[in-house]
Amino acid sequence: TGRTSGLARRTALIYATRGDDFIIVASSGGAPEHPQWYRNLEANPEVEVQVGPRKFTATARTATKEEKKRLWPVAVAVFPTYEQYRAKTKRDIPVVILTPKP
Repeated sequence: TGRTSGLARRTALIYATRGDDFIIVASSGGAPEHPQWYRNLEANPEVEVQVGPRKFTATARTATKEEKKRLWPVAVAVFPTYEQYRAKTKRDIPVVILTPKP
């Protein structure tokens, strides 16, 4: 949901999985600022997710530094270009954990 508009937003993202959780990366191609979808998740972490035909609600949260150390290689294994994005920017690229609701 847009943090200022309140409108539903849709963004297609690359993801990895860890157990039941989905891992997404707020890389924005190595841009100097976080992507808008990440800012929206910070403001409203309750999200609707679709992976293939599966649709579910989830709670989004930014991985801690310790979690990111473990999850970054998982994301890079799915999309190696994340390393180029990290080298391109001075910002710390957030890793987001989407935990499906029961």
